[in-house]
Amino acid sequence: MKAKSFEIPQKVVRDAWKHVKENQGAAGVDKESIADFEKNLRNNLYKIWNRMSSGSYFPPPVKAVAIPKKSGGERMLGVPSVSDRVAQTVGKLYFEPIVEPHFHEDSYGYRPHKSALDAVEVTRKRCWKHDWVLEFDIKGLFDNIDFELLMKTVRWHTKNRWLLLYIARWLKAPFQKDDGTLIERTKGTPQGGVVSPVLANLFLHYVFDLWMKRNYPALPFCRYADDGIVHCRTESEARMLKKALEERFNACKLELHPEKTRVVYCKNSNRRKDYPVVTFDFLGFTFRPRFVRNRQGTYFVGFVPGVSAQAGKEMRQQSRRWNLQLRSDLSLEEVSKRFSPIIRGWINYYARFYRSALYPTLRHLNELLVRWAMRKFKRLRYHLTKAVLWLGGIARRQPELFPHWQFGARPTAG
Repeated sequence: MKAKSFEIPQKVVRDAWKHVKENQGAAGVDKESIADFEKNLRNNLYKIWNRMSSGSYFPPPVKAVAIPKKSGGERMLGVPSVSDRVAQTVGKLYFEPIVEPHFHEDSYGYRPHKSALDAVEVTRKRCWKHDWVLEFDIKGLFDNIDFELLMKTVRWHTKNRWLLLYIARWLKAPFQKDDGTLIERTKGTPQGGVVSPVLANLFLHYVFDLWMKRNYPALPFCRYADDGIVHCRTESEARMLKKALEERFNACKLELHPEKTRVVYCKNSNRRKDYPVVTFDFLGFTFRPRFVRNRQGTYFVGFVPGVSAQAGKEMRQQSRRWNLQLRSDLSLEEVSKRFSPIIRGWINYYARFYRSALYPTLRHLNELLVRWAMRKFKRLRYHLTKAVLWLGGIARRQPELFPHWQFGARPTAG
């Protein structure tokens, strides 16, 4: 048997497949789903291993999917084929352990053993100690990372020839639109690619994290992918840092979002300066002055996070898309089984800080359940109050039926 150019154990390819299957995801340009791929699993995995080991693996085009941005317009999401996701996962399984130990402790996005809630928690505590915040957002990070600058950082960390070869090929794989048109890519790393997050983190490690550590060691920061918070001691310090960051990102061929990069005053009971911006959003939470109670039961104004209005709106929109009022074929237990995992996920995330901010969204869920009951049961049709009382009775007897009932948001009349 002819020796392979690169040593890649077949077991790593099998492990990569397990990761891909667990994460699921849509089909790519070849329209092959996870289930389709699995029908001929052994042969498909062998092909990937054989081609990667021989140096002849070329990633297919990435399916271009336009998704709406919260701020308006569209963002291009890249969906690799299932086979390419397996190949990219092989690359990630080798590359991530090499670079992960070098990353800054205050980089939280797309990293093992770190979460968005960890980032919110550390930001919350630092807002207690620092009066000012510089909130920044990198405009189109995944679309604009410079290929050569990125590959320079990759080459600094590994001399592995097949990793260097395939990372370069993944970066340059074209987008393919629905009509088959190919879009050549000269910069960026597709948002949706398996290796893209670790590559983006590596790039920003040098562009921002290490730069901050070297030039502003006294200013703590928290970065989650392309969103970041830097805590400052004075307004003038925050404004000077803003200017310095703009120059730094421009020098690295990136741009700060002009509307999402702002100086914020962390106003509370002890900070009474008049300033026009006293709120910022970070990872689905709005940080702003709110009434809070200390351990002695005394109320004061603190600068704390609570679920953002935008996140609440998105949860309500998603729950309306369930079309519960049209599912009179389901029992209440079946409704619970279908939607409770989603509700539990919302509560586990957004109730971590300032729980009461989540109640309007949870009460909206009860309104949907009331409408469902009015549609399902003739005796409740056209009787809103009666439907609320009926559902409230069940909530008292079976609070475990829905996560938000256990949380305390139960149906009440009036």
